[in-house]
Amino acid sequence: MQTLATPTADHIIEELLSAPDLQRAFRMLEERAAEITAEQIRICSIPAPPFAESERAAYLCDRFRQLGLKDTHIDEEGNCLSLRSGRSQSPTLAVSAHLDTVFPAGTDCETRYAGNKLLAPGISDDCCGLAGLTALVTVLEQVAIKTEGSLLFVASVGEEGEGNLRGVTHLFKVGPWANRIDAFISLDGAGVDRITNGALGSRRYRVLLKGSGGHSWADFGAANPVHALGRAVAKLASYPFPDEPRTTFNVGRIEGGVSVNSIPTAASMDVDLRSAAEDELVRLDAFFRRAVREAAEEENAARRKGRPQLQLELKLIGNRPSGATPADAPLVELALAATRALGFVPQLDRASTDSNIPISLGIPAITLGAGGASGNSHTLSEWYDPQDRDLGLKRALVLMLALVGLRDSA
Repeated sequence: MQTLATPTADHIIEELLSAPDLQRAFRMLEERAAEITAEQIRICSIPAPPFAESERAAYLCDRFRQLGLKDTHIDEEGNCLSLRSGRSQSPTLAVSAHLDTVFPAGTDCETRYAGNKLLAPGISDDCCGLAGLTALVTVLEQVAIKTEGSLLFVASVGEEGEGNLRGVTHLFKVGPWANRIDAFISLDGAGVDRITNGALGSRRYRVLLKGSGGHSWADFGAANPVHALGRAVAKLASYPFPDEPRTTFNVGRIEGGVSVNSIPTAASMDVDLRSAAEDELVRLDAFFRRAVREAAEEENAARRKGRPQLQLELKLIGNRPSGATPADAPLVELALAATRALGFVPQLDRASTDSNIPISLGIPAITLGAGGASGNSHTLSEWYDPQDRDLGLKRALVLMLALVGLRDSA
């Protein structure tokens, strides 16, 4: 008996690209380029520092409602969720972008122009993705595209830094959508060729050392918290990191002291440890924790007799799981095919994104660029160039429809 061959990912994408509804949506993305950029600037103007994303979340929920999505709310963790139901709730694809930035409260978020570039903190990471979400909802609604499965649009909190992926952790592990999402796509930053299918694991620590302090001359010999941190940093810098799997460490922040001639009473540092392999991350983590303990012990051993010891506090402030959505998983194969169909050479990579959480739970997940180009991410001089943004959004749209199924609009 002759059996029918399973359609390849390239064939699925090719058929979708010829659908009249999708072609209308593509034209709309091209024609509304200026409106999408204006939306991005509006979103960027709403501050969203770590753990204070509520104003931006409320704006996104209002926009989704204005665009026609009725089932929209902010969940217990602060995520904005908006469901666009298909004929069925299965499959359900979550499409997400994160609300938060790395910048503290009070940062000037006004967008400036430098030629075609938009300049503002967070303008790309991830106002680009958030503007992409609203653009995708707009074309789906205005073209009246019908789907077999359902789309859950998510504007998530806590993707950056100490947020520790708290938004998607709640979404997948705690909230009412736990165990109900079949696949996940995160739109994060710019670009069209990147497909992040690997979850880069990380551990983040805050080290705090407390001592008696004193005068730099009169009390010399007192255990010095800054000196102990210096010992710890030197030990960490000596770690024999491998070329493969790629493994990194960084002391991103260090604080302590009040003047040049005072022995500090306290000093702290924040440390980021990463590796592409979980077992190597475990080794690096153990090395770092041992180095910090030894540094404190050495500083205490060198102190003048009778002076108090340093007290060490080592706090885990971030723990992101590693893993990967396999390159031969249908989600990745369809993303590769969609990227090729739009004329780009796809690049699989690994990073720390909201996709880490679903990947760690065995749920197919990837992170995509939302089109355009960017640079200087996580700095005050961050920029975004919206030229050809529509290509990134077209890739996302055709991939979404390949996953949930396009219904005949007749």
